[in-house]
Amino acid sequence: MSTWHPNDGKGQYGGRDVVGYEGKPPHPKWPNGAKVALNFVLNYEEGAENCLLHGDMESEKLLSEMVGAGALEGQRHANMESLYDYGSRAGFWRLHDLLKTVPVTVYGVGMAMERNPAACRAMVQAGWEVASHGYRWWDYQNVDEATEREHIRRTVQIHKDLIGVRPVGMYQGKPNINTRKYVVEEGGFLYDSDAYDDDLPYWNTDYGSKPHLIIPYTLSENDMKFASPNGFSHGGEFSRYLKDSLKYLVEEGQRGAPKMMTVGLHCRLVGRPGRAAGLAEFLEYAKSFGDDVWICRRDEIAKHWYKNHYPEGYGRAPNVDHVGSGMRSNI
Repeated sequence: MSTWHPNDGKGQYGGRDVVGYEGKPPHPKWPNGAKVALNFVLNYEEGAENCLLHGDMESEKLLSEMVGAGALEGQRHANMESLYDYGSRAGFWRLHDLLKTVPVTVYGVGMAMERNPAACRAMVQAGWEVASHGYRWWDYQNVDEATEREHIRRTVQIHKDLIGVRPVGMYQGKPNINTRKYVVEEGGFLYDSDAYDDDLPYWNTDYGSKPHLIIPYTLSENDMKFASPNGFSHGGEFSRYLKDSLKYLVEEGQRGAPKMMTVGLHCRLVGRPGRAAGLAEFLEYAKSFGDDVWICRRDEIAKHWYKNHYPEGYGRAPNVDHVGSGMRSNI
């Protein structure tokens, strides 16, 4: 029996690209000669997770203090609900206090944002970018096209209503192979982050007549490892890992190959005081590098990439300087 497959020997196939920059990435030309573009992402999800009170058929099971918890079909999970509520009631405000003078990108889930207008107002007042994290904190693997498209439209409108401006970035988080197509066809996003495959942004040309920017996210430099087996056990471990990552990337940049680093955060996880202490320690470490580390929002990275690295063959790069500006709370 033959073991041959039509995709054998291909580096790009079915939306995958295992080759990328072929070991020769572009010099990103970060502002002020920075060696690393560092972005903090705060996931705001609490109140949009699976719950019978939200019309779902089962309880949430992911990313809580109860590692390995299973979903309860047709039942509410009192402890899971309470653990999520901690994120929006307490964790968010602790992280807001820590990061309110720092450029941050929020991945805001539409349903969660609607439930907590005060948090939305605080995001705006801090000057944070609020990117879309979809309408629900669902696994969209088997969600039908009509529902997913409607969720994208609905969450864009929620941003307009609560933040005062539409989102320019999208991270569905648990997408399917068609999610990017829907995002591009919506027409208003500068970038999406449903990728983990590089240390720099890159362009995708699979959909439409214009290139679409991908700014990869991370599940590595991410506090979700506090809620996974053999992950971080305390804030010191989290801080040490982030410091090691940043130091290594700065040294790469000093050798002529600057990169990007993302730190993923969740209100209900790193919002706990002992873990927040580790984040605070890393933040001070990152600031100690001065101009070598550009702490920035993802929309700033996107605009920089449009201006400096727009691909050839697609005409002049669009002027995106003012896209997403003018945030104001309509609350």
